[in-house]
Amino acid sequence: MLPQINNILFATDLSDNANNALRHALSMAQAHDAKVHVLHVTEPLSRDAIVTLQMFMQDDSSRKKAIKDRHASVKQLLKTNQQEFMKGLSAEEKAAYAKVSSVELVDGQPAEEILDRAKEFNCELIVMGTHEHGTGHTFIGTVVKRVLRRSSIPTLVVPHLA
Repeated sequence: MLPQINNILFATDLSDNANNALRHALSMAQAHDAKVHVLHVTEPLSRDAIVTLQMFMQDDSSRKKAIKDRHASVKQLLKTNQQEFMKGLSAEEKAAYAKVSSVELVDGQPAEEILDRAKEFNCELIVMGTHEHGTGHTFIGTVVKRVLRRSSIPTLVVPHLA
């Protein structure tokens, strides 16, 4: 029996190559009549970043507001990224984009959140893009490597286009 693909998790880092990977996710979704769940994960601030914030923002409420504003800013960036992506699509590609059933921003460790969301959405496929040019492991990216090592479902890694 051939595997059934009903849900695809597309993990984006908001790069140009992520948009290329999204095209592949949409193609797969169209071919399988599947839903696509778009996910972007923001990593928690490092200890160094927190110390820097404490140095330059003495007021605790100002620091908390800055962290909250960071999340809101990335959320707007994700929304803008998806809108810009849509502008460049042909009519056929726009029809494929209708397969996107959710666009979500979460805070956490990227690989863990990607794997958790894939499980929550009952995904049968994860789609991600690589960084920069090249074929070596260096260019794949730490998040992609971690997902590949731990994923229990197929993961499509789309190479960077030159």
